[in-house]
Amino acid sequence: MDLRISSSTTPLTGAGAARRALAPQGAETDVGFSGALKGALQSVSAAQNRSTDLQREVQMENPSVSLEETMVAIQKAQIGFQATLHVRNRMVQAYTDIMNMQV
Repeated sequence: MDLRISSSTTPLTGAGAARRALAPQGAETDVGFSGALKGALQSVSAAQNRSTDLQREVQMENPSVSLEETMVAIQKAQIGFQATLHVRNRMVQAYTDIMNMQV
């Protein structure tokens, strides 16, 4: 029984070329896991920045910013951060498991 993995990456390269061909001109070509992770981290960072700005406005008693809106923004930022932390912990655990595998 042969358990070797073929080194042919033709299906993967073809899929990447197809994605690049379908992408509109001038659009980002960073697709896949790294692009999704980068987008998610930027989204979490933006949510944290927004909640910080809203907190500052509430503290300065800005009448156009409501306390409810601020609390919802804080909760969204907290949930996003916790999700990011869980993803990071799972990735570190997967990396550790892979590195501990016997070859």
